[in-house]
Formats: sequence, C-alpha cells, structure tokens
Amino acid sequence: MRYNTLGRTGIKVSEICLGTMTWGSQNTEAEAHGQLDYAFELGVNFIDTAELYPTTPLSAETYGNTERIIGEWLAKRRRRDDVVLATKVAGSGRPYIRNGGPITPEGIDEAIDASLKRLRTDYVDLYQVHWPNRGHYHFRNAWSYDPSKQDKAHVRADLKAILDKLGDLVKAGKVRAVGLSNDTAWGTMKMLDLAEKHGLPRVATIQNEYNLLYRTFDLDLAELSHHEDVGLLAYSALAAGLLTGKYLDGAKPAGSRLSINGDLGGRFTPHQEQAVSAYVALAREHGVDPSQMALAFCLTRPFMTSVIIGATSIPQLKIDIGAAAVTLPQDVMNGIRRLHRLYPAPI
Repeated sequence: MRYNTLGRTGIKVSEICLGTMTWGSQNTEAEAHGQLDYAFELGVNFIDTAELYPTTPLSAETYGNTERIIGEWLAKRRRRDDVVLATKVAGSGRPYIRNGGPITPEGIDEAIDASLKRLRTDYVDLYQVHWPNRGHYHFRNAWSYDPSKQDKAHVRADLKAILDKLGDLVKAGKVRAVGLSNDTAWGTMKMLDLAEKHGLPRVATIQNEYNLLYRTFDLDLAELSHHEDVGLLAYSALAAGLLTGKYLDGAKPAGSRLSINGDLGGRFTPHQEQAVSAYVALAREHGVDPSQMALAFCLTRPFMTSVIIGATSIPQLKIDIGAAAVTLPQDVMNGIRRLHRLYPAPI
C-alpha cells in the first residue's frame, strides 16, 4: 500500500480509502466492522464517511447511522490514532437535515458536533463540504448546469462565511484539515484565494466523482490540482458498480445497488451499456479483473490522492484493495485511451 499527503497538510493517507455509504442499510454493523478490520490489516488507514450516510437508500430513519457504526468500531478497537477519518457536512435538499436548508455557519456547528458525537471522537482529520450551496454540474446535472443565474456577491459572501466557520473549527481542534466535494475549478480556486487573503484553512482535497465513464476532472481541475496541491479523492470509481460488468445485458443481481436505487443515481442509462461492455472486454482480453482495471487506472492519475472504494462483502473488498498491487500494461492503457475517445461521456 502506498501513501500520499493530503494537500499541504502533512497528513499521510493510503491511496485506497475505505468508503462507507452502505453501512447501516446494505451492510450491518458487524459486516462494516469486518470490512474495517480487513482493510486496516492490509494497510488502509483512511476512512471516508458523511453525516448523510447511508445512501442505499437515503432515509430519515437511517440518517447518521454510518457514523455511529464507525464510532462503535473506533471505541471497541481503540485505534483512533491509527485512522485518518474524513466526514462531510450535508448541503440543502433533505428536509430531515436542518430543515433542508443550505450550509450555514450555524449549521456547520450543529453538524460537526453531532458527527463527533456519533463518531465517538473529539476531532476529524478531514472535514468536507459535501456539495456547494450555489449548485454544480455533478450528480448528473451537467446537462442543465447554468452558473449564469448565480448571484455573484451572494456566492462570494457565502464562501467566505463557510470558510470562516471551518477556520473556527480548526482553531478549536475539532478539525485538522478541510476539503470540498462535488465542486468546480472556480469554486475551489476561490476558496484557495480566500484562505490566502484572510489567513484561513487551505482546501486540502476535493472529493469528486471520477471513473472510466466520468472524467471531467481530467480538464481544468487537473490543472488546478497540479499547481495548487489539491488532490482528488475519487468517489464512484466503479461508476456505482457499472464497471464491474455485473449489470450488463439487463442483469440486476438481488441485493445490488441497482436493485435498491433503480437507476444508480442516473448512471444506469442506455448510453453506458456499450462503453461498459467495451471496458469489460478490454480487461478480460488482458486477463485483468474489470473492477481492478478500473481502480488501477484511477491510481495512475497524477492528481489522485486516494481512490475511495465501497464494497458490500469481503470478497468484493479483497478485489478492490487488491487493485493497489495491479500495474496495467501499456496495451491496456492504450486501450483505455482509445475507448475514452469513443465514449467520452456515457454517464
């Protein structure tokens, strides 16, 4: 297992991060603790969660349960000092989370205190804004995204207020580093500018979707990452399971995410089938597991700090973590380059 630094913080994290969004819905507490034990035995030291989780499905009844499960493991194993723990404050849209309102300084105070209580710790290593108040092109919003409707003065004031509050949390010792999620190049750069101008915490990472089917980060955000040392934490690296090949030809395995969420957050469309089939065929042609090819490709990207994996079973987890030991032959990399030109944006 290799380790990278979170931005300019000095905090070292494994290049594989253990995602947790199925814990408390698809996975029981015992299964989640088994995953944690297994991953840490193999050198994973990085856990990513959110107050919103679990998401399979999202519900008011399960809200916060994933953090509670992690907190129980931390308390039982007494391994807090060995863990780099990341969580997130949720944005607007869910009535059961602060009445569905946008992120505010007061809401951040409420959210972090509740997360710390559930996680049974007095600090988190990385605290992330789950999605921006102003809107963004992620979550399949690229087809309707229109930033021209944003109020410039309001957005700038909003970003400053949020960063001020995150600075308060760092000063109070509740948070070691801060990050963004589902954000844009402009939003990230603006937060960096504000941090430099006002002596506030510098954004260390950005957690955005990245996989063989969704590679918007390769463009402006890759340049920002290089020049500003803001690494990517890639979520949905298997495109919600599409890149395993398990949903090809109309398959819908019982208990799978597709059987629960219906369309995989908008990813399960006719456009993806041909692309997925081609990537799976490429992997099998070269004797590589399709999941490991997809994850190993992500690990080759120069802007990658850590790839977030998610599994509902130990066999899946074994395959995913094993991708860290996979070196893709040049023929495979060339094949991926060719397929990306054919299918640049299938989801």
